[in-house]
Amino acid sequence: MDFYWGVVQSAFQFEMGDPYRRNIDSRSDWWAWVRDPYNVKNELVSGDLPEEGINNYDLYEIDHRLAKDLGLNAYQLTIEWSRIFPCPTFNVDVSVEQDGYGFIKKVKIKREHLQQLDELANKREVRHYLDVLKNLKKLGFTTFVTLNHQTNPIWLHDPIEVRMNIEKAKAKGWVDERAIIEFAKFVAYIAWKFDEYVDYWATFDEPMVTAELGYLAPYVGWPPGILNPTAAKKVILNQIIAHARAYDSIKKFSNKPVGIILNIIPAYPLDPNNPKDQKAAENYDLFHNRIFLEAVNRGKLDIEISGEYVKVTHLRRNDWIGNNYYTREVVRYVEPKYEELPLITFVGVEGYGYSGNPNSLSPDNNPTSDFGWEVFPKGLYDSTVEAYEYSKNVFITENGIADSKDILRPRYIVDHIREVKNLIENGIRVGGYFHWALTDNYEWAMGFKIRFGLYEVDLITKERIPRRKSVETYRKVVEEGIE
Repeated sequence: MDFYWGVVQSAFQFEMGDPYRRNIDSRSDWWAWVRDPYNVKNELVSGDLPEEGINNYDLYEIDHRLAKDLGLNAYQLTIEWSRIFPCPTFNVDVSVEQDGYGFIKKVKIKREHLQQLDELANKREVRHYLDVLKNLKKLGFTTFVTLNHQTNPIWLHDPIEVRMNIEKAKAKGWVDERAIIEFAKFVAYIAWKFDEYVDYWATFDEPMVTAELGYLAPYVGWPPGILNPTAAKKVILNQIIAHARAYDSIKKFSNKPVGIILNIIPAYPLDPNNPKDQKAAENYDLFHNRIFLEAVNRGKLDIEISGEYVKVTHLRRNDWIGNNYYTREVVRYVEPKYEELPLITFVGVEGYGYSGNPNSLSPDNNPTSDFGWEVFPKGLYDSTVEAYEYSKNVFITENGIADSKDILRPRYIVDHIREVKNLIENGIRVGGYFHWALTDNYEWAMGFKIRFGLYEVDLITKERIPRRKSVETYRKVVEEGIE
């Protein structure tokens, strides 16, 4: 069986940092978000700016060589929508067909539409991504390309405008179903232009994060930073539909596998003997994990976010699942929080999972990272088993730890890859493991404070400095496997 060993990067988090400011992408929603004065003043964002970053845009050949020297054979990256189309594509007029629920069933994109999109595309950026992909292929990498990794063009989603008044906002992002149509155009264009150099396509990376953090957790610093359950529901449904229509668009111009990358998080009840806590864990799983898994793999849609499904067969569009795993959730029961989202009867318990204190121990005596995330390798096993229920083509598409001093990371790598070995030995086919990340990066609202890289990056010189224990550990695992 072929097994892919890789690393992952996203565009916004890795590309910028050219000292002469030549390769800035100022046309994304996150670009506007991280420099918004209100966000900075209220410490919703760090104040760090992506243009001070690691400059993968210029230094991609160096990063590719570092990955090759680790013995890796796969590389995952994002093609940034706002770089390719910095200005709106609304005027490329395609026809749309709806089903009986009013959901978009077809977006009819013809070659004439691709020619129109080609006139609007930023040719310099098209050439850049072609150069990046060609270099990866020259080095022998299998390429995984993601088409939406949290960021959107500002003309599609203006998070400041939405935060101020979502009803009057013109660029509502995934709340507005026209985002489905525009995304279908974008991915069709990318498949048409880049297919020769791509081996696996992914539509979205962690789409539930957009809804959960952007519309249900305004305190975490994720755009647009509002509490609006109705909007969250629309975002979830629209992204599910967008995945299916993107799948169709890609398949018109590519015969490569098209999948989706989800952060499948196993939830465990605080008190395993308490039926209410058991229900909380079940509902967390239904809401966070299975709403996408059921829709895109089985054509079953939970329209009311209640745990009840209807058959919508045109949503059943998926060739593979990527599982991004970092840690678990431990939950307890609460009474339903939002009428619009009946499944939300859970709350994470402080100290566990994503809710720990940095560089400490969880209540179960598991270490926590610089981010406060609990180290819990068994969750990788459990979450991947869940993915395998829905698809026999599963990859671990992100796994890593924020650990600037490189104390926990070597053991973290070994323990999590051991779970991959256990999965395979127990008949769960896993096609690959991708570490987040090769280098340090811009960690969204946290800026440069959080360091995930196998290689530290000096933000002044942009030098890649190995965190030797982790680099050697990952290299050895790739070369020799795990006992």
